Amino acid sequence: MLIIFSALAAIIPMTIYLLLIWRFDKYDREPFGMVLANYLWGAIGAIFLALIGSFILTFIISIFIKDEHSLGLFGAIAIAPFVEEITKGLFLLITISSRKFDNITDGIVYGGAIGLGFGMTENFLYFVSNADNLPNWIAIIIVRTLFSAVMHCVSTATLGAFLGYSKFMSRGKRMFYAFIGLCFAMFIHAAWNSSVSFQSTAPLGFLFLFITIIIFITVFTTSIARERRIIFNELSEEVSNGLIPSSHLNILSSSLREKTGWISENIRKDYIKSATTLAFRKLQAKNSNGASKVYYENDIANYRKFISFLLSGSKV
Repeated sequence: MLIIFSALAAIIPMTIYLLLIWRFDKYDREPFGMVLANYLWGAIGAIFLALIGSFILTFIISIFIKDEHSLGLFGAIAIAPFVEEITKGLFLLITISSRKFDNITDGIVYGGAIGLGFGMTENFLYFVSNADNLPNWIAIIIVRTLFSAVMHCVSTATLGAFLGYSKFMSRGKRMFYAFIGLCFAMFIHAAWNSSVSFQSTAPLGFLFLFITIIIFITVFTTSIARERRIIFNELSEEVSNGLIPSSHLNILSSSLREKTGWISENIRKDYIKSATTLAFRKLQAKNSNGASKVYYENDIANYRKFISFLLSGSKV
């Protein structure tokens, strides 16, 4: 029964965290199927590769470090952050190729999803291995649910944020920011592992992670606010062109769009989604070139036609 409870204790909190992150991206929400795919990569693929990578590196390091305790500390502080942040981040390199992935918010959502998936599986393994001691089992569930798994989320989300920030930059700059993001992710991971590896520094570890989470929430909130400004600025031109009524501009770029009564209810959701996508496609077209720019420009024309069709049959 403790195995079943361990599974529930690992799955339920991480699923709730995942839904919260996904829902918080309220202006240009990512397809949940893509978010789930990243979550499952963290839970299965990244864990599998991390186990292999950690085994290989630990075997090599054991040639030079003979003491088991010292080897364990080195593994937690150096090997785990290095291997795990790379294996978690690998899938982001696939996700970033999607035209839907275009800004910091997207990187936070997808990176956070991977980290939560990884944290879920790692938590389950820890919970099962300590299932014979109930007080210890409960304590581990609390610490790992509130801190260790969240650390995985924040560290990989940090890499995702850097990838999203540099999405439309030159290849050299993208590689530079990807490297910096990976270094930050490893630093967060290593700082947490090193601090909680010693009883004397554990309080500093909790303080460090608490501050890191505050910074993470601040960046996420700021990025969401930026998306709101993008919608307002890009749709302002559509108001000038007569496509979108001026009375809709502030509504479409705020939480007011979720309320009823400002437009026919049978088109409201399609209208919000189309207008929001149009705004981001316009920004993407400005930042792109070549085939990508042509794709976005064609998409812009299609969304303008669709919005015109929606509004032509609705009382606005």
